[in-house]
Amino acid sequence: MFLCTAKLHHQFHQTRSFIAARVKWVRDAYLDKAVSKEKDLKQIISLKNQILSSPSKSLPLSSLSLLKPQFKLPTTTQKFLQKYPYVFSEFQPSPSLPLHVKLTPLALSVHKEEQAIYNSRDYRDDAIKRLAKLLMLTRAKRLPLHVIDMFKFDLGLPRDYITAVLSDYPEYFHVCEDKDSLASNERTFFLELVSWKDELAVSELEKRAANGDIMNVKRGQRIPFTLNYPSGFDLKKKVQDWVFQWQGLPYISPYENAFHLNQNGDQAEKWTVAVLHELLWLLVPKKTEKQNVVRLGEYLGFGDRFRKILVHHPGIFYVSNKIRTQTVVLREAYRKDFLMVKHPLMGMRFRYIYLMNKDERRPRRSSSGVLRSSLKGQIALSSQKRVRLQNDSGL
Repeated sequence: MFLCTAKLHHQFHQTRSFIAARVKWVRDAYLDKAVSKEKDLKQIISLKNQILSSPSKSLPLSSLSLLKPQFKLPTTTQKFLQKYPYVFSEFQPSPSLPLHVKLTPLALSVHKEEQAIYNSRDYRDDAIKRLAKLLMLTRAKRLPLHVIDMFKFDLGLPRDYITAVLSDYPEYFHVCEDKDSLASNERTFFLELVSWKDELAVSELEKRAANGDIMNVKRGQRIPFTLNYPSGFDLKKKVQDWVFQWQGLPYISPYENAFHLNQNGDQAEKWTVAVLHELLWLLVPKKTEKQNVVRLGEYLGFGDRFRKILVHHPGIFYVSNKIRTQTVVLREAYRKDFLMVKHPLMGMRFRYIYLMNKDERRPRRSSSGVLRSSLKGQIALSSQKRVRLQNDSGL
Protein backbone atom coordinates (compact mmCIF):
# COMPACT_ATOMS: atom_id res chain seq x y z
CA MET A 1 0.00 0.00 0.00
CA PHE A 2 1.37 3.42 -0.86
CA LEU A 3 0.44 6.82 0.51
CA CYS A 4 1.04 10.25 -0.94
CA THR A 5 -0.06 13.42 0.81
CA ALA A 6 -0.16 15.46 -2.38
CA LYS A 7 -3.71 16.69 -2.99
CA LEU A 8 -5.44 16.74 -6.34
CA HIS A 9 -8.65 18.58 -7.11
CA HIS A 10 -11.67 16.32 -7.56
CA GLN A 11 -12.80 18.08 -10.70
CA PHE A 12 -9.63 17.05 -12.55
CA HIS A 13 -10.79 13.44 -12.60
CA GLN A 14 -14.21 13.50 -14.17
CA THR A 15 -13.50 11.33 -17.21
CA ARG A 16 -14.03 7.62 -17.51
CA SER A 17 -10.99 5.62 -18.51
CA PHE A 18 -12.15 2.19 -17.33
CA ILE A 19 -11.28 -0.42 -19.94
CA ALA A 20 -14.36 -2.02 -21.47
CA ALA A 21 -13.01 -5.50 -20.75
CA ARG A 22 -14.98 -8.25 -19.10
CA VAL A 23 -13.78 -8.88 -15.54
CA LYS A 24 -14.33 -12.57 -14.95
CA TRP A 25 -15.84 -13.77 -11.68
CA VAL A 26 -13.63 -16.43 -10.09
CA ARG A 27 -14.78 -18.53 -7.18
CA ASP A 28 -12.94 -18.03 -3.89
CA ALA A 29 -13.20 -21.31 -1.98
CA TYR A 30 -12.04 -19.74 1.29
CA LEU A 31 -14.58 -16.92 1.30
CA ASP A 32 -17.30 -19.33 0.17
CA LYS A 33 -16.41 -21.39 3.23
CA ALA A 34 -16.58 -18.31 5.45
CA VAL A 35 -20.10 -17.65 4.17
CA SER A 36 -21.18 -21.30 4.36
CA LYS A 37 -20.15 -21.51 8.02
CA GLU A 38 -23.08 -19.26 8.87
CA LYS A 39 -25.68 -21.27 7.00
CA ASP A 40 -28.96 -21.19 8.99
CA LEU A 41 -27.33 -19.05 11.72
CA LYS A 42 -29.67 -16.10 11.30
CA GLN A 43 -32.68 -18.42 11.37
CA ILE A 44 -31.35 -20.21 14.46
CA ILE A 45 -30.94 -16.95 16.37
CA SER A 46 -34.34 -15.66 15.23
CA LEU A 47 -36.07 -18.84 16.45
CA LYS A 48 -34.06 -18.75 19.66
CA ASN A 49 -35.18 -15.18 20.38
CA GLN A 50 -38.77 -16.02 19.55
CA ILE A 51 -38.78 -18.95 21.99
CA LEU A 52 -37.19 -16.94 24.79
CA SER A 53 -39.71 -14.11 24.32
CA SER A 54 -42.31 -16.41 25.86
CA PRO A 55 -42.72 -16.23 29.67
CA SER A 56 -42.32 -20.01 29.86
CA LYS A 57 -39.19 -19.90 27.62
CA SER A 58 -40.88 -22.43 25.36
CA LEU A 59 -43.44 -22.34 22.56
CA PRO A 60 -45.76 -24.84 20.91
CA LEU A 61 -44.31 -26.30 17.75
CA SER A 62 -47.49 -25.29 15.94
CA SER A 63 -46.85 -21.61 16.81
CA LEU A 64 -43.28 -21.76 15.53
CA SER A 65 -44.43 -23.45 12.34
CA LEU A 66 -46.40 -20.33 11.44
CA LEU A 67 -43.11 -18.37 11.37
CA LYS A 68 -41.53 -20.40 8.57
CA PRO A 69 -42.11 -17.71 5.87
CA GLN A 70 -41.06 -14.87 8.17
CA PHE A 71 -37.78 -16.54 9.13
CA LYS A 72 -37.20 -17.96 5.62
CA LEU A 73 -36.72 -21.53 6.82
CA PRO A 74 -35.52 -23.87 4.04
CA THR A 75 -37.73 -26.75 5.20
CA THR A 76 -40.59 -27.43 7.63
CA THR A 77 -40.09 -25.91 11.06
CA GLN A 78 -40.02 -29.28 12.79
CA LYS A 79 -37.39 -30.70 10.43
CA PHE A 80 -35.34 -27.55 10.84
CA LEU A 81 -35.47 -27.77 14.64
CA GLN A 82 -34.65 -31.48 14.64
CA LYS A 83 -31.61 -30.76 12.48
CA TYR A 84 -30.04 -28.94 15.44
CA PRO A 85 -30.60 -31.13 18.54
CA TYR A 86 -27.90 -29.33 20.54
CA VAL A 87 -29.78 -26.04 20.15
CA PHE A 88 -33.45 -26.99 20.33
CA SER A 89 -35.26 -29.59 22.39
CA GLU A 90 -38.79 -30.87 21.80
CA PHE A 91 -40.93 -31.94 24.76
CA GLN A 92 -44.55 -32.42 25.76
CA PRO A 93 -45.47 -30.53 28.97
CA SER A 94 -48.33 -32.95 29.63
CA PRO A 95 -50.29 -35.58 27.67
CA SER A 96 -53.08 -33.07 27.06
CA LEU A 97 -50.79 -30.37 25.62
CA PRO A 98 -49.19 -30.21 22.15
CA LEU A 99 -45.50 -30.63 21.44
CA HIS A 100 -43.39 -27.69 22.68
CA VAL A 101 -39.89 -26.47 21.86
CA LYS A 102 -37.30 -25.02 24.22
CA LEU A 103 -33.57 -24.34 24.17
CA THR A 104 -31.08 -26.93 25.32
CA PRO A 105 -29.02 -26.05 28.42
CA LEU A 106 -25.96 -25.54 26.19
CA ALA A 107 -27.78 -23.08 23.92
CA LEU A 108 -29.29 -21.28 26.91
CA SER A 109 -25.83 -20.85 28.39
CA VAL A 110 -24.52 -19.27 25.16
CA HIS A 111 -27.58 -17.00 25.05
CA LYS A 112 -26.91 -15.72 28.57
CA GLU A 113 -23.34 -14.82 27.63
CA GLU A 114 -24.63 -13.15 24.48
CA GLN A 115 -27.09 -11.07 26.54
CA ALA A 116 -24.27 -9.99 28.82
CA ILE A 117 -22.55 -8.49 25.77
CA TYR A 118 -25.74 -6.74 24.65
CA ASN A 119 -26.14 -5.25 28.12
CA SER A 120 -22.55 -4.02 28.41
CA ARG A 121 -21.81 -0.33 28.09
CA ASP A 122 -18.96 -0.95 25.62
CA TYR A 123 -21.27 -2.78 23.25
CA ARG A 124 -24.00 -0.16 23.45
CA ASP A 125 -21.60 2.73 22.77
CA ASP A 126 -20.04 0.83 19.86
CA ALA A 127 -23.42 -0.07 18.34
CA ILE A 128 -24.65 3.51 18.60
CA LYS A 129 -21.56 4.87 16.85
CA ARG A 130 -21.76 2.34 14.03
CA LEU A 131 -25.45 3.04 13.50
CA ALA A 132 -24.78 6.79 13.54
CA LYS A 133 -22.03 6.35 10.95
CA LEU A 134 -24.42 4.37 8.75
CA LEU A 135 -26.87 7.28 8.80
CA MET A 136 -24.03 9.70 8.11
CA LEU A 137 -23.36 7.87 4.83
CA THR A 138 -26.73 9.15 3.61
CA ARG A 139 -27.30 12.68 2.40
CA ALA A 140 -30.52 13.02 4.40
CA LYS A 141 -28.94 11.56 7.58
CA ARG A 142 -31.87 9.17 7.89
CA LEU A 143 -33.14 5.82 6.66
CA PRO A 144 -36.47 4.00 6.83
CA LEU A 145 -36.61 1.56 9.72
CA HIS A 146 -37.37 -1.28 7.30
CA VAL A 147 -34.01 -0.63 5.58
CA ILE A 148 -32.15 -0.61 8.91
CA ASP A 149 -33.94 -3.84 9.80
CA MET A 150 -32.35 -5.42 6.71
CA PHE A 151 -28.94 -4.73 8.29
CA LYS A 152 -29.98 -5.34 11.90
CA PHE A 153 -28.36 -8.76 12.16
CA ASP A 154 -25.15 -7.68 10.40
CA LEU A 155 -24.95 -4.49 12.47
CA GLY A 156 -25.16 -6.65 15.58
CA LEU A 157 -28.30 -4.93 16.85
CA PRO A 158 -30.67 -6.77 19.22
CA ARG A 159 -34.14 -7.61 18.00
CA ASP A 160 -35.72 -4.84 20.07
CA TYR A 161 -32.95 -2.32 19.39
CA ILE A 162 -35.29 0.71 19.27
CA THR A 163 -36.55 0.30 22.82
CA ALA A 164 -33.55 -1.56 24.25
CA VAL A 165 -30.74 0.65 22.90
CA LEU A 166 -31.80 3.71 20.93
CA SER A 167 -34.18 5.04 23.57
CA ASP A 168 -31.17 5.65 25.84
CA TYR A 169 -29.49 7.90 23.24
CA PRO A 170 -31.97 10.70 22.44
CA GLU A 171 -29.04 13.00 21.64
CA TYR A 172 -28.21 10.74 18.70
CA PHE A 173 -31.44 9.50 17.17
CA HIS A 174 -35.01 10.50 16.48
CA VAL A 175 -37.81 8.36 15.01
CA CYS A 176 -40.11 10.26 12.67
CA GLU A 177 -42.81 9.46 10.14
CA ASP A 178 -42.61 10.62 6.53
CA LYS A 179 -43.21 9.58 2.93
CA ASP A 180 -40.83 7.02 1.43
CA SER A 181 -40.03 8.25 -2.08
CA LEU A 182 -38.67 4.82 -3.07
CA ALA A 183 -41.79 3.00 -1.90
CA SER A 184 -44.57 4.78 -3.83
CA ASN A 185 -44.52 7.66 -1.33
CA GLU A 186 -46.08 5.47 1.32
CA ARG A 187 -45.77 6.84 4.81
CA THR A 188 -43.30 4.95 6.97
CA PHE A 189 -41.08 5.44 10.01
CA PHE A 190 -37.54 6.75 9.62
CA LEU A 191 -34.58 6.70 11.96
CA GLU A 192 -32.97 10.13 11.80
CA LEU A 193 -29.65 11.38 13.11
CA VAL A 194 -30.28 14.35 15.40
CA SER A 195 -27.01 16.10 14.54
CA TRP A 196 -23.85 15.51 12.54
CA LYS A 197 -20.94 14.03 14.53
CA ASP A 198 -17.62 15.34 13.23
CA GLU A 199 -15.65 12.93 15.42
CA LEU A 200 -17.35 10.00 13.67
CA ALA A 201 -16.92 11.30 10.11
CA VAL A 202 -13.62 9.47 9.62
CA SER A 203 -13.44 6.28 7.59
CA GLU A 204 -11.50 3.15 8.45
CA LEU A 205 -9.04 3.81 5.61
CA GLU A 206 -8.45 7.38 6.77
CA LYS A 207 -7.75 6.16 10.31
CA ARG A 208 -5.23 3.68 8.98
CA ALA A 209 -3.53 6.32 6.85
CA ALA A 210 -3.23 8.53 9.94
CA ASN A 211 -2.01 5.59 12.04
CA GLY A 212 -5.14 5.75 14.15
CA ASP A 213 -4.73 9.42 15.03
CA ILE A 214 -7.85 10.98 13.53
CA MET A 215 -6.50 14.46 14.23
CA ASN A 216 -3.89 13.80 11.53
CA VAL A 217 -6.39 12.80 8.85
CA LYS A 218 -5.67 14.76 5.67
CA ARG A 219 -8.37 15.22 3.03
CA GLY A 220 -7.59 14.34 -0.56
CA GLN A 221 -4.80 11.88 0.14
CA ARG A 222 -4.04 9.18 -2.40
CA ILE A 223 -5.13 6.27 -0.24
CA PRO A 224 -5.33 3.01 -2.21
CA PHE A 225 -7.53 0.06 -1.36
CA THR A 226 -6.10 -3.31 -0.35
CA LEU A 227 -6.40 -5.75 -3.25
CA ASN A 228 -6.62 -9.51 -2.75
CA TYR A 229 -7.30 -11.79 -5.69
CA PRO A 230 -8.18 -15.49 -5.38
CA SER A 231 -5.87 -18.19 -6.67
CA GLY A 232 -6.21 -18.59 -10.41
CA PHE A 233 -7.54 -15.09 -10.99
CA ASP A 234 -6.17 -13.55 -14.18
CA LEU A 235 -6.61 -9.81 -14.70
CA LYS A 236 -5.91 -8.59 -18.22
CA LYS A 237 -2.92 -6.27 -18.61
CA LYS A 238 -4.99 -3.29 -19.76
CA VAL A 239 -7.29 -3.69 -16.75
CA GLN A 240 -4.26 -3.95 -14.45
CA ASP A 241 -2.99 -0.65 -15.85
CA TRP A 242 -6.36 0.98 -15.25
CA VAL A 243 -6.51 -0.31 -11.66
CA PHE A 244 -3.02 1.05 -10.97
CA GLN A 245 -3.95 4.52 -12.23
CA TRP A 246 -7.33 4.39 -10.46
CA GLN A 247 -5.67 3.51 -7.14
CA GLY A 248 -3.57 6.67 -7.47
CA LEU A 249 -6.61 8.97 -7.54
CA PRO A 250 -7.34 11.07 -4.44
CA TYR A 251 -9.38 9.30 -1.79
CA ILE A 252 -12.66 11.08 -1.05
CA SER A 253 -14.14 10.27 2.33
CA PRO A 254 -17.44 8.37 2.23
CA TYR A 255 -18.73 10.96 4.68
CA GLU A 256 -18.28 13.72 2.11
CA ASN A 257 -20.91 14.53 -0.48
CA ALA A 258 -19.27 13.97 -3.87
CA PHE A 259 -22.36 13.71 -6.03
CA HIS A 260 -21.13 16.74 -7.97
CA LEU A 261 -18.69 14.39 -9.72
CA ASN A 262 -19.57 12.87 -13.07
CA GLN A 263 -21.05 9.52 -12.03
CA ASN A 264 -19.32 7.87 -15.03
CA GLY A 265 -15.89 9.18 -14.01
CA ASP A 266 -13.12 7.26 -12.30
CA GLN A 267 -13.00 9.65 -9.35
CA ALA A 268 -16.72 9.13 -8.70
CA GLU A 269 -16.16 5.38 -8.87
CA LYS A 270 -13.40 5.54 -6.30
CA TRP A 271 -15.70 7.49 -3.98
CA THR A 272 -18.49 4.92 -4.52
CA VAL A 273 -16.05 2.13 -3.65
CA ALA A 274 -15.07 4.08 -0.52
CA VAL A 275 -18.72 4.25 0.57
CA LEU A 276 -19.32 0.52 0.10
CA HIS A 277 -15.98 -0.31 1.74
CA GLU A 278 -16.92 1.75 4.79
CA LEU A 279 -20.41 0.23 4.92
CA LEU A 280 -19.02 -3.31 5.03
CA TRP A 281 -16.47 -2.29 7.64
CA LEU A 282 -19.31 -1.08 9.90
CA LEU A 283 -20.87 -4.57 9.89
CA VAL A 284 -19.71 -7.07 12.50
CA PRO A 285 -19.14 -9.95 9.99
CA LYS A 286 -17.78 -7.58 7.29
CA LYS A 287 -20.31 -9.02 4.84
CA THR A 288 -24.01 -8.83 4.03
CA GLU A 289 -26.50 -10.04 1.45
CA LYS A 290 -26.15 -8.44 -1.96
CA GLN A 291 -29.83 -7.43 -1.98
CA ASN A 292 -29.16 -5.35 1.16
CA VAL A 293 -26.28 -3.56 -0.55
CA VAL A 294 -28.29 -2.84 -3.69
CA ARG A 295 -31.31 -1.61 -1.74
CA LEU A 296 -29.24 0.67 0.46
CA GLY A 297 -27.47 2.00 -2.62
CA GLU A 298 -30.81 3.24 -3.89
CA TYR A 299 -31.47 5.14 -0.65
CA LEU A 300 -27.94 6.57 -0.68
CA GLY A 301 -28.56 7.94 -4.16
CA PHE A 302 -26.19 5.60 -6.02
CA GLY A 303 -28.86 3.87 -8.06
CA ASP A 304 -27.20 0.91 -9.79
CA ARG A 305 -23.61 1.99 -9.12
CA PHE A 306 -23.03 -0.52 -6.30
CA ARG A 307 -23.78 -3.36 -8.72
CA LYS A 308 -21.21 -2.02 -11.17
CA ILE A 309 -18.37 -1.64 -8.69
CA LEU A 310 -18.90 -5.19 -7.45
CA VAL A 311 -18.07 -6.30 -10.99
CA HIS A 312 -15.23 -3.82 -11.58
CA HIS A 313 -13.39 -4.48 -8.30
CA PRO A 314 -13.17 -8.21 -7.52
CA GLY A 315 -9.93 -7.60 -5.61
CA ILE A 316 -11.81 -5.52 -3.02
CA PHE A 317 -15.22 -7.21 -2.89
CA TYR A 318 -16.27 -10.80 -3.39
CA VAL A 319 -19.78 -12.00 -4.18
CA SER A 320 -20.46 -15.51 -2.90
CA ASN A 321 -23.34 -17.62 -4.18
CA LYS A 322 -23.51 -19.86 -1.11
CA ILE A 323 -26.38 -20.47 1.39
CA ARG A 324 -29.26 -19.81 -0.98
CA THR A 325 -28.38 -16.17 -1.65
CA GLN A 326 -25.63 -13.83 -2.86
CA THR A 327 -23.37 -12.37 -0.20
CA VAL A 328 -20.99 -9.43 -0.59
CA VAL A 329 -17.77 -9.96 1.38
CA LEU A 330 -15.04 -7.41 2.14
CA ARG A 331 -11.93 -9.33 1.11
CA GLU A 332 -9.39 -7.55 3.29
CA ALA A 333 -11.35 -8.46 6.44
CA TYR A 334 -10.57 -12.16 5.94
CA ARG A 335 -7.46 -14.27 5.86
CA LYS A 336 -8.53 -17.37 3.98
CA ASP A 337 -11.87 -18.18 5.68
CA PHE A 338 -11.07 -16.55 9.03
CA LEU A 339 -12.40 -13.15 10.06
CA MET A 340 -9.41 -11.06 11.13
CA VAL A 341 -11.10 -8.55 13.45
CA LYS A 342 -13.72 -10.28 15.57
CA HIS A 343 -16.46 -8.30 17.25
CA PRO A 344 -17.48 -9.87 20.61
CA LEU A 345 -20.84 -10.82 19.11
CA MET A 346 -19.07 -12.83 16.40
CA GLY A 347 -17.47 -14.87 19.16
CA MET A 348 -20.95 -15.74 20.42
CA ARG A 349 -22.16 -16.55 16.92
CA PHE A 350 -19.29 -18.97 16.43
CA ARG A 351 -20.41 -20.64 19.67
CA TYR A 352 -23.86 -21.15 18.15
CA ILE A 353 -22.23 -22.48 14.97
CA TYR A 354 -20.31 -24.98 17.10
CA LEU A 355 -23.56 -26.24 18.63
CA MET A 356 -25.18 -26.38 15.19
CA ASN A 357 -22.36 -28.55 13.85
CA LYS A 358 -21.98 -30.69 16.97
CA ASP A 359 -22.33 -34.36 16.03
CA GLU A 360 -25.25 -36.09 17.71
CA ARG A 361 -23.49 -39.41 17.51
CA ARG A 362 -21.32 -40.69 20.36
CA PRO A 363 -17.97 -38.91 20.60
CA ARG A 364 -14.99 -40.96 19.59
CA ARG A 365 -13.47 -42.73 22.60
CA SER A 366 -9.86 -42.18 23.63
CA SER A 367 -7.24 -44.87 23.16
CA SER A 368 -7.38 -45.69 26.88
CA GLY A 369 -11.15 -46.13 26.60
CA VAL A 370 -10.72 -48.40 23.60
CA LEU A 371 -8.12 -50.41 25.52
CA ARG A 372 -10.46 -50.81 28.49
CA SER A 373 -13.26 -51.97 26.19
CA SER A 374 -10.91 -54.43 24.53
CA LEU A 375 -9.82 -55.85 27.89
CA LYS A 376 -13.44 -56.17 29.01
CA GLY A 377 -14.22 -58.03 25.80
CA GLN A 378 -11.27 -60.37 26.28
CA ILE A 379 -12.30 -61.07 29.87
CA ALA A 380 -15.87 -61.82 28.76
CA LEU A 381 -14.62 -64.21 26.06
CA SER A 382 -12.33 -65.95 28.55
CA SER A 383 -15.25 -66.42 30.94
CA GLN A 384 -17.38 -67.88 28.16
CA LYS A 385 -14.56 -70.30 27.21
CA ARG A 386 -14.17 -71.33 30.86
CA VAL A 387 -17.88 -72.09 31.10
CA ARG A 388 -17.75 -74.16 27.91
CA LEU A 389 -14.71 -76.09 29.16
CA GLN A 390 -16.44 -76.76 32.45
CA ASN A 391 -19.53 -78.02 30.64
CA ASP A 392 -17.49 -80.21 28.32
CA SER A 393 -15.60 -81.74 31.25
CA GLY A 394 -18.81 -82.36 33.21
CA LEU A 395 -17.80 -80.14 36.11
